[in-house]
Amino acid sequence: MDALTIDETLVAGLVADQFPEWAGLPVRAVVPGGNDNRTFRLGDRLAARLPSAPGYAAGIEKEQRWLPVIAQHTPLPVPVPVAVGAPGRGYPFAWSVNRWMPGETAQAGGVDDLVGFAVDLARFLRALQTVPTEGAPPAGEHSFWRGAGLEHYDDETRRAIDALGDRIDGARALALWEHGLDATWRGEPVWFHGDVSSGNLLVNDGKLSGVIDFGTSGVGDPACDLYIGWTFLSSEARRAFRLGLDADDGMWARGRAWTLWKGLITAAGRMNDDPSWGIGVVEEIISDPG
Repeated sequence: MDALTIDETLVAGLVADQFPEWAGLPVRAVVPGGNDNRTFRLGDRLAARLPSAPGYAAGIEKEQRWLPVIAQHTPLPVPVPVAVGAPGRGYPFAWSVNRWMPGETAQAGGVDDLVGFAVDLARFLRALQTVPTEGAPPAGEHSFWRGAGLEHYDDETRRAIDALGDRIDGARALALWEHGLDATWRGEPVWFHGDVSSGNLLVNDGKLSGVIDFGTSGVGDPACDLYIGWTFLSSEARRAFRLGLDADDGMWARGRAWTLWKGLITAAGRMNDDPSWGIGVVEEIISDPG
């Protein structure tokens, strides 16, 4: 399918067609707009969220069904669905209208106390893991295999290590990857977010104030939610994060391996046009004593 043009004109038209009570609200693109979904403000209190490609479309129904449940159990706000839109005007997917969540996405220098931020995030994720799982979606294609076994990424990881050659300590990377593979998860399935990155964490007045984008969430192994530990947190904050999560050695090894996979494929995919892209994350993981 050709790339979709998802802009303010499209969103204004969809809203006018399907929700005439909101037709007079100004539509403003949120910047940065995200990759999986595009977000637009509708007036001051609402936001429209539109999947950008077929692989992300399943997240709309999932969020509509489960975010109200999740919101009852978490100590920080999550998006609250208000309505669901239908395909139209050439746009082929269902889309959401949610309440607008104020705040800026987390950025270096925008958090007053990174250790406190890590503790608050760990508390949120621990609470997320208590959300009832009956009828919830198990990890799989809809979550891009987040929450599933690391073996799904094994071939891709080994190819990336080989492709990067002497740009990284390949032996160390392979050892960490295999350690994560061996740390097989045998726990009961729990809710995971699936994309705990700085772009999905909101900050107000320097503190963590909300968590957004549950499109890759599901039920399975929550180790994938440790990704933020090596991509945003300092070493001190990472230790506080682990303590707050009560992550045992196996969970930590799997979380580090999952993050390593992501860093490796990012670096390998961009090494021809930007050789430094993603290498910093890989080096952070490899140098971390664990």
